[in-house]
Amino acid sequence: MRILVLGAGAREHGIVHAFHREGGHQLFAAPGNPGIGRLAELREVDLASGPAVAYLACKIKADLVVIGPEAPLTDGVADAVRAVKIPCFGPSAAAARLESSKSFAKEVMAAAGVPTAAARVAATRDEAAAALDEFGPPYVVKNDGLAAGKGVVVTDSRPAALAHAQACFDTGAQVVIEEYLDGPEVSLFCVTDGETVLPLAPAQDFKRALDNDEGPNTGGMGAYSPLPWAPGDLTDQVLDRVARPTIAQMAALGVPFQGLLYCGLALTSKGLRVVEFNVRFGDPEAQVVLARLATPLSKVLLAAATGTLAQVGSLDWSEDAAVTVVLAAAGYPGSPRLGDLISGVDAADGIPGVYVLQAGAKLDGAGCLVSAGGRVLSVVGLGRNLAAARDRAYAGISSIHLDGGRHRTDIALRAALGK
Repeated sequence: MRILVLGAGAREHGIVHAFHREGGHQLFAAPGNPGIGRLAELREVDLASGPAVAYLACKIKADLVVIGPEAPLTDGVADAVRAVKIPCFGPSAAAARLESSKSFAKEVMAAAGVPTAAARVAATRDEAAAALDEFGPPYVVKNDGLAAGKGVVVTDSRPAALAHAQACFDTGAQVVIEEYLDGPEVSLFCVTDGETVLPLAPAQDFKRALDNDEGPNTGGMGAYSPLPWAPGDLTDQVLDRVARPTIAQMAALGVPFQGLLYCGLALTSKGLRVVEFNVRFGDPEAQVVLARLATPLSKVLLAAATGTLAQVGSLDWSEDAAVTVVLAAAGYPGSPRLGDLISGVDAADGIPGVYVLQAGAKLDGAGCLVSAGGRVLSVVGLGRNLAAARDRAYAGISSIHLDGGRHRTDIALRAALGK
C-alpha cells in the first residue's frame, strides 16, 4: 500500500513507525522530520492547502492519506483528498468542529446526552467574570478554538483565570468556562467510519510541565498504557455513553464523522465525564497506544476511510506495557530555545525495547540534529509491565543529550507502583 502521512511531530512519527513495522508499504510523509525520513520518503507541501495535498496524493498515487494534526482537518484538507477519490483518514472540516469549537462540541454532547462538565460560553470580560463566579474555584477556562493543546487554564486564582479569558478575547476567540471535574483523566481513541465505532486501548497523559503535576500546561510531557487502575468496564462505558451517541448525533446533524474521535475523560466522584473531544490522535498518547497495537494500523485506518470498519472486528493488543517520556527544549512551554545540538538518539534507539520518535527536530546546515520546537522528541519504552517499560524509556532518555533540555521524571510512576 502507498500511504501518505501528513504532519511533522512525534505523533506522525509514531504513525509512520507503526506502518513501517507492518512491512510491505511504500511510505511518504509531508513534511515529516529527520526521524520520519529514515522510514518514509519526505515531500514538501502546504498542509493548509487542500488542493496542494490532493495534488500530491494523486502524484504519488496514494492508496491512503492519514492526516495527523488538527489544523489541516479544520482547513478542510480531508474534504479535498476525498474529492479526488483517494481514501482519507480524518474528518471533514464540518465534523472537525468537534475540536475546533468547544462550544459546538458542548452543543453536540447536550443533544446526544453525553455526560460532561456544565459550561458557559463567554465573549466578553463581564460574561467571563459572571461564569467564573457561578462555578467558583478551581477555575477552568478554555479557548473556544484551536490552541495546540495549550488553550486551557485550570487555576485557583480568579485574576489568572480572567487574564487567560482576556488573552483569548484579544485574539478574537470566545472562551468556554466550565465547572471543575475531579478525579483522574483518561484518553480513549475511537476509530469510526461514521457508523461503526472501534475503541483503541485507554492511555493517560501528563499535561503539566513539571513533576507532581506542577507548572504550566503543555501539549503533553509523557503517557502510558495500559491503565491497570482503570475500571474494567471503562471502554464499554465510553462506547455506550460517549462515542456511539456522539457519532450518531453527528450523523443526525448531516455531518457524518469519519476518522478518529479522541475522548478526553475524567473519572469523577459523580461518574464518567467528557473533558473534551479532539478529532485526531492525541500526542503523546498515540505513541504508547500505537506501540501496543498488534492489529495492522493500515488495515484499521483504511477500513475507517472506506466505510468498511465493521469488517475489521476486534483489535489485537500486545501484552507489553508502553511508556513514553517527552524531552523538551529549554524554555518550553514558553519560548523554547532552538538550534541546540541533539546527541545520543542512535544510542537510545539501540536499547532493546526502546525507540525514539522525533518532533521538534531538524538537520542543520552541517547535517547535525538540532532542536526546532518545544517538544523535541519522545522516547518510547516497552516492557512486560509498566515498571519495566518505564525503566527502558528513562534509559533511552538518559542516553540523549540536549543542552538545557528537560523532562519529567515521574511519568507512569504512581501506576507502576500500584498507587
